[in-house]
Amino acid sequence: MKEEDKNDNKDLHEQETLDDVLEFEYNEDGEEDLKKTIKKLRVDLKVCQKEKEEYLTGWQKERADFINYKKEEEIRKSNFSEAVRERILGRFLSVLDSFNMAFADKESWNKVDENWRKGVEYIYSQLNTVFEEYGVKDIGVEGELFDPSLHHSVDVVKTNEKDMDHKIAKVIQKGYKLGERILRPARVNVFEYDTKDGE
Repeated sequence: MKEEDKNDNKDLHEQETLDDVLEFEYNEDGEEDLKKTIKKLRVDLKVCQKEKEEYLTGWQKERADFINYKKEEEIRKSNFSEAVRERILGRFLSVLDSFNMAFADKESWNKVDENWRKGVEYIYSQLNTVFEEYGVKDIGVEGELFDPSLHHSVDVVKTNEKDMDHKIAKVIQKGYKLGERILRPARVNVFEYDTKDGE
């Protein structure tokens, strides 16, 4: 086959392929109707643009959902970590209570061998240091105003002093909080103003 014939066949094949893609419409004389073809191309272009917008919107929505999922997962991890820390620290509160009970009986505590006593006091201070590092603070001080979100009332102590009404008379068991979260409320006795004695 001659080179010219090959080129003619190639041009003819490309034209047929282009006609198939563009789907040219022809009038009675066999010539393409350009206006109809352009109109069809515009319609096809609008359909493609609409599909592109739908795909883009869908992709953006999926991307936003994924970002939100990652944020929620970080919050879940943080909350889980915080809950584990609270639980572990909460378990050590009973150990701290045991130390406090041992130190409360001053007379018996002072009779203990001095070296042994210093060792126990050192362990107690180490435990307190760990609690401080994690931001654990004790709550419940005698004389402060009773707050049901921080304190648990065990008993009521009558008083004839009006300014002591609803204040803590005695701390039975210290309470603790981690940041703003209560690990354990303080168990306290609360003063109650006795109007009969106060009058």
